Amino acid sequence: MESITKNRQPPRVLRQIIERAYGPDQVPDGDDFAVELGDGYFNIAYVLTLRSGRRVVLKIAPPAHVTVLTCERGIMRNEVAALALIADLTDVPVPAVEHVDVTHELVDADWFVMPLIEGATLAALTDSAALTESAAAGLRRDLGALNRELNGIVGDRFGPLHMPGFGTWREAFASMMEGILRDGERAGVDLGVPYEAIRGELAAHLDVLDEVTEPRFVEWDLWPGNVMVLDGRIVALIDHERALYGDPLIEAGFTGVDLPDFGDPSDFMRGYGLEELTPAEQTRRRLYSAYVLVLMIVETAYRRYPDDGQYHWARGLLSGLMESGGR
Repeated sequence: MESITKNRQPPRVLRQIIERAYGPDQVPDGDDFAVELGDGYFNIAYVLTLRSGRRVVLKIAPPAHVTVLTCERGIMRNEVAALALIADLTDVPVPAVEHVDVTHELVDADWFVMPLIEGATLAALTDSAALTESAAAGLRRDLGALNRELNGIVGDRFGPLHMPGFGTWREAFASMMEGILRDGERAGVDLGVPYEAIRGELAAHLDVLDEVTEPRFVEWDLWPGNVMVLDGRIVALIDHERALYGDPLIEAGFTGVDLPDFGDPSDFMRGYGLEELTPAEQTRRRLYSAYVLVLMIVETAYRRYPDDGQYHWARGLLSGLMESGGR
């Protein structure tokens, strides 16, 4: 996906990055050692082939001059922190971080490198009909189980991993929602529903957020495009930049509970070990769905995507969600 947040670099700079991360003996000749990965929506990512022939992935944060959403400030450091936590505290497969640079000496942004994970994403395999329905369902169940293991990590405060955080989930989620709403207001984005209606919906249901008393590690962005599959099994989960301490029900795998356009969550939930939601959980889930839709609408103004398909799709879903009320 094309976006102004993608911080592309010339071969000269990419060679300097390789030298810093792996040493001068790994700097390749020629200009064909770097291939851009085009699936991401935010950071630029390259597959780099080292002189030894080994392939690694470089991720570079957006250029310093590009305005990002409030929730996206410093999120590459958040991803590095998430990868360390997952590797240290779980058996969930994730790439190893091989080098991190936050000096901004070679480029005007944070960057890090990790091994290339062979395979294809669950989204790509599903879209291309490369999986039988039985195999796809099994992988969705496996994803649910892995996600539950991630949620087993307990923090000491709510909010992003790389920030001070909040004492309650009510405060943390209210801050998240207000942040994206203010981003939208600054950019003059039409949500299709009044901004105050979103604020009112949240204010009316703050009490259900108080049921969440333990800060759990949540990925939030763990959709099938971030699940790497090889030989019929999940070999890695990628793109952990939006991880936070919060309510596991905010995970992407549950979004289809009230937004069927995001896919049937039944297999994921079965693997997770959660068959149905209580009325209070359903209300929390609706708030989280409203949040993700507002973010998807607002980000289109900041990313300047080449078409407005995502804007209109998410805007229609948000209007329908708000109209549905508590049904």
